[in-house]
Amino acid sequence: MAPPAPRTGPPPRTPGPAHATACLLLLGAPTAYATLAEDAPTGTVIAPARGTPYIETRLLFGTERPDGGPAVTDAQFTAFVDREVTPGFPDGLTVQEGRGQWRDASGTIEKERSYELILLYPVSSAVVSDRRIEEIRGDYRVEFAQEAVARVDDRKRVDF
Repeated sequence: MAPPAPRTGPPPRTPGPAHATACLLLLGAPTAYATLAEDAPTGTVIAPARGTPYIETRLLFGTERPDGGPAVTDAQFTAFVDREVTPGFPDGLTVQEGRGQWRDASGTIEKERSYELILLYPVSSAVVSDRRIEEIRGDYRVEFAQEAVARVDDRKRVDF
């Protein structure tokens, strides 16, 4: 019997680190998908969704006045919240202080102390809450001579 013919071409490949990593990623994918219900493949067991559908609205209030008047004080903002916000959202709210900037209508970048008001309300009360929130925005603009009050809305699931 004749010896085997010498081999030409590249040597045979053996599984290396890249192969092992790919296998781990494939094995770990079902676990990662378990936390992302909207991306989960068919047949994947998903943890039950917690909470009730809510809307989170964040309002961003500036404190500098465009006419150069005195900035809105903590006491003025607290009184505004007590008078204009709390009656419409008596179940709770959060106020955070911050620093912000934005470009005004004339193109000037304004930097100022600001407040972020966070409201959570059930999706079922969205129409009524929307009307109240728009009144709050309008009242603040008028009372404190503001050009705008930013609004950000997002759907959430909330459990208390």
